Amino acid sequence: MTPNPLLETHELPPFSEMRAEYVVPAVEALLSENRETIDRLAKQAAKTPPTWETFADPLEAVSDRLSKAWSPVSHLNSTMNTPELREAYQTCLEKLSAFGTWVGQHEGLFHGWQALKEGDAWAMLDAAQQRTVNNALRDFRLAGVDLPADKKTRYGEIQSRLSTLSNQYSNNVLDATQAWHKDINSEEELAGVPQSALETLKAMAEAKGVSGYRITLDFPSFFPVVSYADSRALREEVYTAFVTRASNQGPNAGKFDNAPIMEEILALRQELAKLLGFKTYADFSLTTKMADSPEQVLDFLGDLARRAVPQAKEEFAELSAYARDELGLEELKPWDIAYASEKLREARHAISQEQLRPYFPAPRVIDGLFQVVERLYGVGVEEDSQASSYHDDVRYFRITENGQPIAGFYLDLYAREGKRGGAWMADCRVRRQTENGLQLPVAFLTCNFTAPVGGKPALLTHDEVTTLFHEFGHGLHHMLTKQRIADISGINGVAWDAVELPSQFMENYCWEREGLNLLAKHVETGEALPSELLERLQAAKNFQSAMGMVRQIEFSLFDLRLHHELSAPSASDVQILLDEVRSQVSVVPTVPFNRFQNSFAHIFAGGYAAGYYSYKWAEVLSADAWSAFEEAGIFDAETGQRFRREILEQGGARDAAELFVAFRGREPSVEPLLRHSGIRAA
Repeated sequence: MTPNPLLETHELPPFSEMRAEYVVPAVEALLSENRETIDRLAKQAAKTPPTWETFADPLEAVSDRLSKAWSPVSHLNSTMNTPELREAYQTCLEKLSAFGTWVGQHEGLFHGWQALKEGDAWAMLDAAQQRTVNNALRDFRLAGVDLPADKKTRYGEIQSRLSTLSNQYSNNVLDATQAWHKDINSEEELAGVPQSALETLKAMAEAKGVSGYRITLDFPSFFPVVSYADSRALREEVYTAFVTRASNQGPNAGKFDNAPIMEEILALRQELAKLLGFKTYADFSLTTKMADSPEQVLDFLGDLARRAVPQAKEEFAELSAYARDELGLEELKPWDIAYASEKLREARHAISQEQLRPYFPAPRVIDGLFQVVERLYGVGVEEDSQASSYHDDVRYFRITENGQPIAGFYLDLYAREGKRGGAWMADCRVRRQTENGLQLPVAFLTCNFTAPVGGKPALLTHDEVTTLFHEFGHGLHHMLTKQRIADISGINGVAWDAVELPSQFMENYCWEREGLNLLAKHVETGEALPSELLERLQAAKNFQSAMGMVRQIEFSLFDLRLHHELSAPSASDVQILLDEVRSQVSVVPTVPFNRFQNSFAHIFAGGYAAGYYSYKWAEVLSADAWSAFEEAGIFDAETGQRFRREILEQGGARDAAELFVAFRGREPSVEPLLRHSGIRAA
């Protein structure tokens, strides 16, 4: 019988050997091994006072073995989705959820951690170990270890159902995105759409064996059409299909409707929170975050709105006047916003994303990114073409310091069928001390850029370049950690509303001459980005920045209020709340059929429930951190090493607020964010 590669020890996942049929047997075997080890260690701790070496180390070892098998499976489910893998993944989700509940409510295990804290061994633990113990005890209480038996059972049922529902929600969004397309034969119908996008649409049609051009709802296809197509009817059709995905509206109405899933998720989350003694799910969510209470977050968002909404209204009035006077659009509709905005940006700043593309060939940008990291943190990046990968487009790199590898990452840049949208970083291996030495961290870095066509390199928009830098910032947080305990290594144990700090910080290098010199070179001539273009890019940086900010505030308020004010909302209750939030902060028109919430995967299928505000919260931290580099020089070695030492290397070893003060020398200020965003003082 062929050995199961998911049960064998590998430095990196054995992608070439992995098959969907291996997944369930591997997960079942590893869960069984984990249960046996946990029961044994709990019994042992009840008889003999536990130490870190006899209790925490072996627990971490079996947990890591499970994680190393599951992380590549989970990643493939997101990037190489097939019916067989999807079924295996769903089967395992239920088993993993049940296991997670069992661990979280294992009283023997809980008492073992308590005994470690209360016994003689406590004084021997270092600060990182003590924090790990305290986090574990907190998480046991959040998992209902203190609940009576019937409530423990109910907790487990809720968690299992929530994992199933979130996965179904995500699948529905993916299926709805892939279920719609529009084939167009004549280029005239696509007038205004840039040549680079036309080549992509043509390649998509060819891949499906049809002539002409194929528009899909994947972002590299959808976005250029709604931003540049002169045909208002075409923009409306594509926009309508996009904003009605997974709902009871639009061209595929009812086919992948997430409304009932959303209703059940929200009701179960509130029930879970109340079961654990919290007033609302928002209160429960914030127990592991920097923010103290939902009220503090609402005040924070309210303060940002007070500063940004008046300016956003001015920006929209200006856009409306321009659209009326120059484009003949008497009334701006939602499918006109991106189109009119691009035209106004070009008119005012003589710059567009398309103009910049030739200066950002993907190979050059990647090389420039690595040079930025090298100059900032003193590490090198080298490709390892021998490493097993899961797709021809995916490359593996090692990060080195003084010639020695310290981490690795998979780079998966381009959109394709079977890959969910968006951009993200996920861990593949976590840095930890093992009995055989140090396990190095490995990351998955995933984007959905337009793939190269016709043997030419992919040309990225400036927005895509900043996305790449953003995700690499998350990757650096994971890979440059110095922690040796899995639970606080990399982004593990980091407060969710601080986790965006390193990623947002990295974006700044895409706007500065010194950074751009390393990554912007014309695809044909090799010339650097001309000063005139850079000045226009920087002048356009805060174009409609207040409109952009209120859009994020809208999402954040909707998410927090949804999880704080409504206990078991119907889909219509959700819509009413969203409409109310929009009436308070939104400045752009909406249409009754828009079902944004039905594809808001961040909060229904990601980790951002009652936490979407984290993007703005962390932006305060990242803008203030960047201001330290503005003062010292953006490649100042001492400041770069301090950022690495106080933020990136620390992982979850200390409170995020404490780490920020250690780096900046003071509490964070909102002023740098407002200044960088071009928001006038209120």
